[in-house]
Amino acid sequence: MKWDGHTHSHFCRHGSDIDLKHYLQKAEALGFSRYTVSEHPPLPEGWLKDTSLMQSLAMNAEELPAYIACVDRLKSEFDGRLEVTTGLELDYLYGDETFTERIVSDWHGKLDDVILSVHYLPGRRGMRCIDYTPADFRQGLLAYYGTMEKVVNEYYDHVELAIDSAAGWPVRTRLGHVNLIEKFRLLLPGIDARQSEERLRNMIPKLAAAGIGIDVNTAGMRKSTCLKPYAPEWFVRECLSRGIACVFGSDAHRPEDIGSGWDWYAATIAEKE
Repeated sequence: MKWDGHTHSHFCRHGSDIDLKHYLQKAEALGFSRYTVSEHPPLPEGWLKDTSLMQSLAMNAEELPAYIACVDRLKSEFDGRLEVTTGLELDYLYGDETFTERIVSDWHGKLDDVILSVHYLPGRRGMRCIDYTPADFRQGLLAYYGTMEKVVNEYYDHVELAIDSAAGWPVRTRLGHVNLIEKFRLLLPGIDARQSEERLRNMIPKLAAAGIGIDVNTAGMRKSTCLKPYAPEWFVRECLSRGIACVFGSDAHRPEDIGSGWDWYAATIAEKE
């Protein structure tokens, strides 16, 4: 199935304001048969100290019902042309896990797909966004932990906590961009490939036990600071061998990004499923 399983919409504060319908028309034109809209839901008030950054990250609580209604309406409009699934890209919120759990509890009857991502780690002055800017990463995380090795271990610790927290959720769930920690890899101290591989290998049985899939996220290929997918090929193949669902995700924040990286995915991953 040609499925883009991780995308955003005009409800995204850091994406395009082009109406979601245009995203779906682009996906249909590209020959996709299934398309998951997975917008960022609200965050807890004061989650980050940087208020301007907070305002750019996610919709507010009042917008969430309107978002769900918008996707529902377009589901009906595109019925028979493109299977549209309603999703959210939820955050693992260390220390406030119940916030995310409440969203799942309140809305799971309306959701077809959930992506659970780690975007935040404890750092200087509280929680820090790991994928904001290289300078912010250096100041807020690298200076706080002291070495890249410690930051990377902290990140994967949180990914494992996220997996544990989502086990048994009553909705199809995938782990978002498992190697997002590498977004700024070309501008930051190097990440030890052996360290990453060990942490990822240890994660596979946890994913299998929890029934959680993988978002094979290609957004890193579009980032000049990364230039590779956020899920290594070997990791995806190992997951597939364990029966773990692996779904392509462009992580499109604008219509022109839809399906970006599909050719790589089809050539290296999909044909081996």
